[in-house]
Amino acid sequence: MTSSQPPMASSPLSPQQEKRLLFTLAGIQFSHILDFVIMMPIGPALMSALDINTAQFAWLLSIYTLTAAVSGLVAATFVDLFERKNILLVLFSLFVLATLSCALAPDYQTLLITRGLAGIFGGVLGAMLQTLVADLIPFERRGQASGTVMSGTAAAMVLGVPTSLFLTNSIGWQAPFVVIGSVAGLFLLLAMRHIPSLPKPAAMQRHWRQAARNMQAVLANSNHLTGLLFMALGAFSTFTVIPYLTLYLTGNVGLSMTQMPWVYMLGGLASFLSARQIGRLADRWGKVQTYRLIATLSMLPILLQTHLPVVALGWVLLCSTAFFMIGTGRAIPAMAITISAIHPPLRGTFMSLNAAIQELACGAAALVGGLIITQLPDGSLSGYGHAGWLAVGLTSVTIMLAGRIQMLSGPKPAPGNHKPSAA
Repeated sequence: MTSSQPPMASSPLSPQQEKRLLFTLAGIQFSHILDFVIMMPIGPALMSALDINTAQFAWLLSIYTLTAAVSGLVAATFVDLFERKNILLVLFSLFVLATLSCALAPDYQTLLITRGLAGIFGGVLGAMLQTLVADLIPFERRGQASGTVMSGTAAAMVLGVPTSLFLTNSIGWQAPFVVIGSVAGLFLLLAMRHIPSLPKPAAMQRHWRQAARNMQAVLANSNHLTGLLFMALGAFSTFTVIPYLTLYLTGNVGLSMTQMPWVYMLGGLASFLSARQIGRLADRWGKVQTYRLIATLSMLPILLQTHLPVVALGWVLLCSTAFFMIGTGRAIPAMAITISAIHPPLRGTFMSLNAAIQELACGAAALVGGLIITQLPDGSLSGYGHAGWLAVGLTSVTIMLAGRIQMLSGPKPAPGNHKPSAA
């Protein structure tokens, strides 16, 4: 039977080493999330500069998700055959080059190719980061560690999006990609220094037959399948709402584009400040209990955000900030639950497969949202409230699934409770 203990570095990390590691991982998360979301706010300037229509711009948005999903599926077949640090450094280096290449694209076709390459290399990074958290951080601190890493997402919204909008308006659409690539390059140097090497299990063979066995082992485990479904439905519920948020706030609620940065800044700041606290709560109170509480609380902001009438800016910001904070917050215990349910030798395969399925879920959700939501001649949206109810319904399903995922390590169960299985 495979041990449920993660493959640790040559010696346990000191508190300072752990802090430097998590800061570095959060920086990588910041870089690839900002690269993913930046196309939406700079869209108008990009469309004008390249003289492209909305259909062509839609391809620039979707090519990243599509290539990221494909790369996740491919990476799932080999990622556990190599040492974690080395494969992360290779992928992140190629991501930096692809992002900088976006700034050099002279036309639409070239930019489409470079965005696809950025998706190939960036789409696997999130899975690799959470795999390292599971491998290097003890179970009892894993929720807080996941919160620290995912705070990079909030930082991208607070610092990255407004700064990128300013650079786009001041210099041009290429400027954000130069800055993102440069910042990512700095975190690449930190990764070389602060991420410890992890020993590859001696029994692991570097050949495709072993990779196929890893994939088969992941897919044959019902606990793994429950975890994949849990994360996919969480992503689907989120992306039925988020892609149309700006259109709804400007078309139905009456906000101007100059007011939209406040929505992202305050929502991202609240998410950033609450992320570590939610992670600590998950470690102290229980990951499943914390997820169920925050997911239940998230239903109200979802319904408010998708049914807002024309109201004052202050009320809009109150609703949107709660929407971002609680929506991001529920992902922290969700990820802590999922990464604790996987056998250590299979974590890389599982997390890469999980990332690919989430990318596909996000793309499918955006498509379903497009079928539910229609834009009227006056620019307002119809059906956004229906998308909100769908998100709430799917959130309810994830609350049920959370309790069915068996974590492989953690506190001993109380007498009479079902003991988590190691298989």
